[in-house]
Amino acid sequence: MPALSPHMLAVPASGIRRIFEVALTLDGVTLLAVGEPDVPVAPHILAAAAAAWTADETGYTANAGMPELRCAFADRFAADHGAPIDAERVCVTVGGTQALHQALGLVLGPGEEVLIPDPGYSTFSMSPRMLSAVPVPYALREEAAFLPEVERLEPLVTARTRAIIVNSPSNPLGTVLDESRARALLEFARRHDLWVISDEVYSELTFDAPHVSLVALDTADTGGERVLGVFSTSKTYAMTGVRVGFLVTPTDWAPHLRTVQEAMISCVDAPAQRAAIAALRGDQGHVAAAREHYRDNLTAATDLLRARGIGFLRPSGAMYLWIDMRHATGGDVAGWAETFLRESRVAVAPGSAFGASGEGWIRVCVAASRADLLHGLSLLPAP
Repeated sequence: MPALSPHMLAVPASGIRRIFEVALTLDGVTLLAVGEPDVPVAPHILAAAAAAWTADETGYTANAGMPELRCAFADRFAADHGAPIDAERVCVTVGGTQALHQALGLVLGPGEEVLIPDPGYSTFSMSPRMLSAVPVPYALREEAAFLPEVERLEPLVTARTRAIIVNSPSNPLGTVLDESRARALLEFARRHDLWVISDEVYSELTFDAPHVSLVALDTADTGGERVLGVFSTSKTYAMTGVRVGFLVTPTDWAPHLRTVQEAMISCVDAPAQRAAIAALRGDQGHVAAAREHYRDNLTAATDLLRARGIGFLRPSGAMYLWIDMRHATGGDVAGWAETFLRESRVAVAPGSAFGASGEGWIRVCVAASRADLLHGLSLLPAP
């Protein structure tokens, strides 16, 4: 038969998915490998989706999303970040994953390069390969608190570099950019005339300080609308399976977005968009409650790890713990994680699934019941 496209053969498999699929074949697994919120969806969000289905609101919507939803996102963004954005800049996507892929497709050509964080979420390296582009990792080093170092980005820029992906709060690390570092990254992008793709999916889940949005900082004095923002309802509102995200682009891109949306998805389904409107317009108390739940779980988890002498990175955001298992993994954390899963019935994500710099570390999702979280961590081998 005809061969698969060569660039598709270069797409790396997900190490997280490998652990998840093995876990599904086993009984009694404590699942800490996947970023799935354990809190319920707020009742007013469920009611909005149910009402849309009951009313048979099942036809096409505008390619870029319902105007009401785009305005709701723009209003929520302005309220949260103190920076107004035009709703025309907002495109409704099938989760943050499609927003990321769409952004990369809009700025990368075949053979062109994008700088991606390492460790960083697996799709940062998968999506460019699907576009015949080249992901170039930039290391987030333990010595620098796993934060981007502008001076180490400079040597990675070539004539083919078109963009850089920045993720704050970070998945898998939970690190959060402060304003000084965020502005330094924008200045780096301006200096090299790069697009910035800012993954801000976890923007509402910070613990120590408010989220610093690169979209909000992207003004005329920083180079002007070179940031493409990726957002989602999945983690903030526990709507992972509903699949509603947002891509914020430069003002004059609206016609192009409608075209690529038509070619890729046509539109996001109407009941899901109604749920997202309710989420953004409704009371945000359940978001604050979820954030405190994750914070409390983090405190309990880090207390346990500290007592057992296991190293970790204290996160400032998101819903993950980055744990040092180099003492146990023998240079193959992926193999160790699968063995640990089969023998202990605890699923954790191997750090190497997020890039070479993650070797020896694991990611644990703290959006779980306290009992499951502490049980899983209690079985990790101590130094």
